[in-house]
Amino acid sequence: MDVSHPVQTGLERLLDDRSRLKRLRDASVGVLANPTSVTADLDHIVDALVDVGVRPARLFGPEHGVRAAAQDMEAVTGGEDPVTGVPTVSLYGQDLESLKPDPRDVRDLDIIVADIQDVGARYYTYASTLGFVMEVCGQADTEVWVLDRPNPIRGDIVEGNRVAPEYRSFVGTQPIANRHGMTLGELARYFDRFGGWSCELDVVPMRGWNRDMWYDETGLPWVTPSPNMPTLQTATVYPGQCLLEGTDASEGRGTTRPFELFGAPSVDCAQLRDRLDSFDLDGVAWREVSFRPMFQKHAGDTVHGLQLHITDRDAYRSMEAGYAVITALVGGEHGVGWRTEPYEFVSDRLAIDLLIGDREIREALVEPGASPVELAERAHEDLEPFLQKRAECLLYQD
Repeated sequence: MDVSHPVQTGLERLLDDRSRLKRLRDASVGVLANPTSVTADLDHIVDALVDVGVRPARLFGPEHGVRAAAQDMEAVTGGEDPVTGVPTVSLYGQDLESLKPDPRDVRDLDIIVADIQDVGARYYTYASTLGFVMEVCGQADTEVWVLDRPNPIRGDIVEGNRVAPEYRSFVGTQPIANRHGMTLGELARYFDRFGGWSCELDVVPMRGWNRDMWYDETGLPWVTPSPNMPTLQTATVYPGQCLLEGTDASEGRGTTRPFELFGAPSVDCAQLRDRLDSFDLDGVAWREVSFRPMFQKHAGDTVHGLQLHITDRDAYRSMEAGYAVITALVGGEHGVGWRTEPYEFVSDRLAIDLLIGDREIREALVEPGASPVELAERAHEDLEPFLQKRAECLLYQD
C-alpha cells in the first residue's frame, strides 16, 4: 500500500491491522459506504476488503446511494450493488421509516463497518444515517466500526447554534452546531455517549491528521461526497449557504457552482451586492452574476444574483456569510420568501427553521437593521453545553 500520503484514513489503517482483519474474515460483515469510501489509491472499500479475504454480506447506502447516482432528497431503492452483486439496503427512501435499517437487515450481522466522508456540517445527512445505524445495531447486539476520515473544513472551528427540540429533523437529529468541527468518528462517539444511539462502538482513527488541516492539506484525493458537493470550496461555503434551501431562491443547484451561486429571477444584483458589502465580512467577496439552473429551483429560467468568492478561507466564517445572505435577500425588494414545501419528510414546520434550528434566529435575521455578525455571535453563545460534550469525544488534539 502507498503510505506516502501525510494522512492515513481509518480505512487504510484497518487494511494494515491484522488483528481486526482476522475478526472481519471470521464474521458476518455489513458495510455502510458510498463513493467516498476509498483508499488513498482510490480503491473502493468493498474491493479492498474482498482483496484481503473479507466478503461483505450486505451493503448499506446513505442518501444518494452506495454509488451516489441520486440527487438530494431523491428516494433510493435497494437491490444489488451493480459492481459487486452484493445485496444493498437503501437508508434513504420514501418516508421517515426508511431512514433507519430494518432490524432484520442487521440481526444476522456481527459487525457493520462504516466508512463515509462527511463535510463538517450538521445538515449533511450521512452523520444522521450513521447514528440511526448505531441505534439499531445497539438493539441487535451488532458491533459498529467507524473508519475515520478528515473533517474537510478543519476540525478546530465551530459555528452556529444548537437545534431546539421542536426543530429536530433529518438535517438536525442532535443538538449540535451547524458547523460542528468534528470528524465522523468523533460524532459517533458523541452519539454513543450523549445522543441516545449507544452500541458496541469501535472507531479506527486516522494517523497524521491535525485539527487545523483543510482537506487539500491531507494529501488525500477529493472524491465528490454527493452530487452537489463537487469541490472543497463548496464544502467550505456549505454550512452557511445551505440555509438558502429554506428559501425559494436558487442555491445554485443545477449549475457547476452549487452554493457559491445564488439568486432569483427578481433579484437586483447591484443592490444585493451593495447590501452584502455593507456588512464588511472577513474573507469573502461578492460578484454580480446571472445563471440558468438546469434542474431544481428556477430550472431553465435566468436567475440574477451573486457568486460568493472566498478570499481568505481561514478568516471566512460561513454562518456569518449565510446569515448575511438571508438578511439581504429575504422579505424585501428582491421578492424572495421562505420555502413552504415539505422538506426532508417534514411538512408542518418551515424548512428554514429545521436548518437553522431556532425560530427566533430566523425571525431576527429579517428584522429591520439586523446585524448578521451580531446574530452569529449571539447564536454561538448557545453552544456551551455542546462544546463541553464535544470536548469529551475528540480523538485528535489541536
